[in-house]
Amino acid sequence: MALKVIGSGLGRTGTLSTKLALEQLGFTRCHHMAEVFMDAGRQVPLWNDAGDGKPDWDAIFDGFQAMVDHPGCGYWRELMDYYPDAKVLHTVRDPDKWFDSTQATIFAPENLGRFREGAMATFFGHLQAFYENGDMNDRAFMTDFFRRHTERVVATVPKERLLVFNVAEGWEPLCAFLGVPVPDTPYPRENSTEQFRSRAAAGAMPVDPAKIRAEPAK
Repeated sequence: MALKVIGSGLGRTGTLSTKLALEQLGFTRCHHMAEVFMDAGRQVPLWNDAGDGKPDWDAIFDGFQAMVDHPGCGYWRELMDYYPDAKVLHTVRDPDKWFDSTQATIFAPENLGRFREGAMATFFGHLQAFYENGDMNDRAFMTDFFRRHTERVVATVPKERLLVFNVAEGWEPLCAFLGVPVPDTPYPRENSTEQFRSRAAAGAMPVDPAKIRAEPAK
């Protein structure tokens, strides 16, 4: 199964909401970091191989028609070449609000500390390399990286294959880009900072994508 949508946007740019939106539009399933954690025994070694320059994209994305979020967004160049018919969806938001969100969730110091050692250390090392081994808790570095990442995507991806998308825009631009009808339901709103922290406090981290798919869109 070939990917039809490649998400190049960084985590915390509405990627879980967009995952749910793409699945609602028929692009099932959509890969997200949540899938990595839920199938870590299989997914993590495959992603570690990809980070070492030996990717098996067909194995990684077996059963998936779309991809958003980390770690896939770090391989957007390779994926757009491997799947030449796929469209590239680049989710964005205000860089400073993005940074604030990362610091309260995925890149909070306590979360980063958990992944720098143990079984996930190699996986996290590849993620950190994508961020140029910079300080993930430094606002100036991270917001600059965010802007440069978008600039690289826009400069590289052919215009007819690319949509730069803010989830606040809702269904219309996304559906027009993908050539599918606009649903008569609200665009999904999922995994806000408050929801992320609430799940973490309840010990429900990482997010179970199967459980999320069963919940009504928010």
